[in-house]
Amino acid sequence: MNETPRRLAATEAHAWRSFIRMQDKLSGRLARELQAHSQLSASDYGVLVSLTDVLDGRLRFLELAKAVEWEKSRMSHHIVRMAKRGLVVREECPDDGRGAFVSITPAGREAIAAAAPRHVEAVRRLAIDHLTPEEIGVLGRISDRILEQLAKEPC
Repeated sequence: MNETPRRLAATEAHAWRSFIRMQDKLSGRLARELQAHSQLSASDYGVLVSLTDVLDGRLRFLELAKAVEWEKSRMSHHIVRMAKRGLVVREECPDDGRGAFVSITPAGREAIAAAAPRHVEAVRRLAIDHLTPEEIGVLGRISDRILEQLAKEPC
């Protein structure tokens, strides 16, 4: 049984396309500024943020890949590049020969600490400061609702 996919109404299509354009432009601008001022790529920054979000700065390799929404091979290649720059280390898991951990190094902590203030200022300048407190609340609730739904969907 072939069902015709539901089309987006004009207002839905406009909202979706505006959201995608905004996300692409904002992500691109933030990535360029981050790279220019800190020599960290947006990918580096995302990995380092995920690692600093946990108390000991260490995550299982696949848990980190899931946190940043990357395939295993992309994560593996990127961690090798970051390790060569001294930002992270990959450690074998003592109780699982196939598993590994990724840990942030002191140099990685220094890099994220140096980059974060300027990055946060760019986020404020390009997005947050243009919204009212009410709009920020709505944005947070919409984002949380979509994230909850994505968590229920199979990858």
